[in-house]
Amino acid sequence: MYDFRPDEAIAKPELYRQLLAAADALTEGEPDAVANMANVAALLAEFIPALNWSGFYRVVDGELVLGPFAGRPACIRIPFGKGVCGSAAASGRTLRVDDVHAFPGHIACDAASRSELVVPVVRDEAVIAVIDLDSPHPARFDADDAAGIEALAALLARRI
Repeated sequence: MYDFRPDEAIAKPELYRQLLAAADALTEGEPDAVANMANVAALLAEFIPALNWSGFYRVVDGELVLGPFAGRPACIRIPFGKGVCGSAAASGRTLRVDDVHAFPGHIACDAASRSELVVPVVRDEAVIAVIDLDSPHPARFDADDAAGIEALAALLARRI
C-alpha cells in the first residue's frame, strides 16, 4: 500500500518534487493510461491544498473528453478553444487564471471555482491531454504551481 502524504510545512518547490517522485513511483512501468491518470488525479488532490477539482481531460477526436479526476462531477466534453481547458489545449500552453469569471468564455462546471491552472500534456509535439486544477480561492496558483504541474505533465507524456 502506498501512503504518499507531503509534510504540510514544506515549500512549494519541495512539495512538487515530492509529488513528481510519487507520480513517478505510481506510474512507472504501468501501461494503462486510465489507471495512471486516476492515481495522479488522487495524488494531486492529496498533495495540493485549496483545490476543489483536480484531474484530466483527454484529447479524443479533436475535442477534450473528461478523464479521471477528484472532485464534483464535471463537464464531459470541451471543444478546443473554449474555456480555460480548451484554450490551453488549442494553444499548447499553460494557462493560469486568477479569476475564472473574468476569463472570456469560461465554462463553469463548478460555480465554486474561482481560479484555475491548466497544463497541456504534450507527446510528439501534439497535445494528448490537459491537467486541470480548480480552486475556490481567487489567484490560488502561482509560477511555482505552474512549473510543478508542467514537470508532472512532462513525466506523464509517455505514461498516459
